[in-house]
Amino acid sequence: MAQRTVLLILFDGVQSLDVTGPLEVFAGAELQAPGSYGIRTASLDGAPVRTSSGLTLAPDTSLAAAPAPHTLLVPGGQGTRSPAPALTDWLRRHGPHTPRLVSVCTGAILLAEAGLLDGRRVTTHWAYCDKLARDHPSVCVDPDPIYVRDGPVATSAGVTAGIDLALALVEEDLGRETALTVARHLVVFLRRPGNQAQFSAQLAAQTARREPLRDIQQWITEHPAADLGVATLAARAGLSPRHFARAFRAETGTTPGRYVDRVRLEHARRLLEDTTSGIEEVARASGYGTPEAMRRAFLRTLGTAPTEYRRRFRPAHTP
Repeated sequence: MAQRTVLLILFDGVQSLDVTGPLEVFAGAELQAPGSYGIRTASLDGAPVRTSSGLTLAPDTSLAAAPAPHTLLVPGGQGTRSPAPALTDWLRRHGPHTPRLVSVCTGAILLAEAGLLDGRRVTTHWAYCDKLARDHPSVCVDPDPIYVRDGPVATSAGVTAGIDLALALVEEDLGRETALTVARHLVVFLRRPGNQAQFSAQLAAQTARREPLRDIQQWITEHPAADLGVATLAARAGLSPRHFARAFRAETGTTPGRYVDRVRLEHARRLLEDTTSGIEEVARASGYGTPEAMRRAFLRTLGTAPTEYRRRFRPAHTP
């Protein structure tokens, strides 16, 4: 087995977890499969860098002296807002010759500045997706997934999503058992699928200020198959349907119907990813009633049918 060199770029203002999260994954894999990864860190001039949290990181070497990597990992952080031109130039020269380009969080901005994301589908931290799309119109920015693979380029959302992506890369390189062992040691899930939304339904919507409405949000999440019409939900909240609908939208930023739609879709996706339940059973458990209703919802929101979604995002050996 040929060793894969993983090079992590360091710079002032880097987000420490964007570096240490993936680093711990690759280092853990190297412990399980010695010789699998050669991990190196490098700053532009080889000098220590100060992270956005104030932690100082000492790199192994300078970029000029760094070995040609198999996997080049570019973290994010405040330092991506005004990157050193020399760093962008280095990425522009070396990126096209690297077998696997990886970014965590706003590291995607550095890759885009170097012209390495043109024509690619990518993601980044939700708060910077609009900026990335606006500043680089030739890049297809998807704000929803926690990570995206497009050919040799892999981009991830903020902070912990870098761990998910690194685990996916280890699974690709060394197999599921090695990745599972690393995940267990880090006490994280082995596999949050890359298409999983950066926000759950409850996080995507604002949390209501008033307790009755907060309770309704929680009840919807716990009972996706129940009658979740406005009249029923309003009665549970002790409000008239009109007052409930108006208050729910004012406090959560979305309508009751859209919130219910997102909860049901999220629930169905989890069942398709993590269970062997039949499509009809998943549709009933998620509140769609019929497989056709669930199919329409998946096609409308995700652009794929439930059966195809399961084929793509649930490992064949999932129990």
